[in-house]
Amino acid sequence: MSREIAGKSSEGVDNGKGGSVMLVTLARNVHLPIESRHLDFSMSDTSALPPAIGIIGGSGLYDIEGFSDREEIEIHTPFGSPSDKIIGGTFAGRRVFFLPRHARGHRILPTELNHRANIWALRSLNVRWIIAVTAVGSLKEEYHPRDVVLPDQFFDRTSRREHHTFFGNGIVAHVSMADPISDGLRTLLAEESKATGVRVHDRGTYVCMDGPAFSTRAESNANRQLGFDVIGMTNLPEAKLAREAEIALATIAMVTDYDCWKVEEEPVSVEAVIAHLMANVALAKTIVANTIARIPTEPNWPEHEALKHAIMTDRSHWPMETAADLQVILERFI
Repeated sequence: MSREIAGKSSEGVDNGKGGSVMLVTLARNVHLPIESRHLDFSMSDTSALPPAIGIIGGSGLYDIEGFSDREEIEIHTPFGSPSDKIIGGTFAGRRVFFLPRHARGHRILPTELNHRANIWALRSLNVRWIIAVTAVGSLKEEYHPRDVVLPDQFFDRTSRREHHTFFGNGIVAHVSMADPISDGLRTLLAEESKATGVRVHDRGTYVCMDGPAFSTRAESNANRQLGFDVIGMTNLPEAKLAREAEIALATIAMVTDYDCWKVEEEPVSVEAVIAHLMANVALAKTIVANTIARIPTEPNWPEHEALKHAIMTDRSHWPMETAADLQVILERFI
């Protein structure tokens, strides 16, 4: 059950081998001033770019006052196309890139999301921190609609795990997911969320299911009995792939409903979810904007070295094609 789906009309809080190997073409449409640019961007230049911040969420999140030098960037990856064009620009002196998770107009189901392309595309722009803004259902009485939850754990109930890793095809890696959320980034989000005066639940477990249908009452009650806090459909794959890409990720989860376990409440519906999402748009923008300004400029957190001891396959055995596809994340090992 995920609010990723139900919030399909919200513009600010989202509810979730093509391309060349060594070269990516970025088609940029610059709005200020209006012009069109086409750049050939060699993957060997990735580390030369300034460390950037990525935001995954609804298509309206980039409408933040002070976000300048806006451009649309189309990226084709070895894993196919991302959900949509990436919106790049400058905020608080930092390069920031926004990606509408389900595409503008909310046109992609959670199980249709190309998470690998999304994360690969952001990493190709040297994104080293990701704030994932998402809507969730509450599995606890004390987690009310319009509360903010900052999960620090996940439980996987999805079925498409082959799409949740960059590795395979001759290169094996096992990253640690004991602590799947960046503690440093989550702490910043917690401080900025609390500063808004909203009710904030720092830490918690996000159970991730496929969807697109919402939970049955039996499923919802089982998830409650297992002690999970919130439920959604998209954030776990993002966290896994971000860790493999050595990106620090943390989540702002906006509660929109009580799923269907709370019998005295109406079962979750698209209408109710959208109403809560729209109310949270301004809040999400405020938290994101204030957090961006506090993120360090150097990527030196533990998540930024997640692959240091994770790759099992000796470099001499790496297939050339696979290594080329993964050059964005394996560059420092080549």
